[in-house]
Amino acid sequence: MGSRILILNGHPDTTRKGLCGALADAYAEGAVSGGHTVERLDIGTLQFGLLRSQADFETGTVPPDIAAAQEAIRRADHLLVIFPLWLGDMPALLKGFFEQTLRPGFAFAYRPSGFPQKNLGGRSARIVVTMGMPAFVYRWYFRAHAVKNLKRNILGFVGYAPVRDTIVGGVASAKPGAMARHFERMRALGRAAA
Repeated sequence: MGSRILILNGHPDTTRKGLCGALADAYAEGAVSGGHTVERLDIGTLQFGLLRSQADFETGTVPPDIAAAQEAIRRADHLLVIFPLWLGDMPALLKGFFEQTLRPGFAFAYRPSGFPQKNLGGRSARIVVTMGMPAFVYRWYFRAHAVKNLKRNILGFVGYAPVRDTIVGGVASAKPGAMARHFERMRALGRAAA
């Protein structure tokens, strides 16, 4: 039996498909051909505000789109998060989505020992980041900060393991053959639910 996959397109722009949307489509195509079930959330289409206090984070009302996203996350065995690198990090709307969605009581629970209970264990994830700079520059010079933060401090914090990553760099100057290889790699990852 195939895996249940949730694709989270973290690009906030809903006026055009863009590279993130196209890579998400390729991953979904591969996943379906591999016998997996796919759901998709496009962050730019969801309605939610930003959290402004600890009280809101811990006990505030969960917006309807966020509650639906939490159910999709709960159903999924594997999560694909794809986003463009903006100012060295994920877009603010995607960070706001994670703050709204991965709240105490859903994604984790406080414990007296100080270490939280991870409520989303038993699930894997892949992070795909697109950027203009070459991928090796981002990994070597910038130390892949946004990827490490999402991998360890957000997804790992709530129980996702393993969390793997794919960096698609040099997109502004990429030749068609290079982009075709990225799309084929996304299809292969989708088929493997990896």
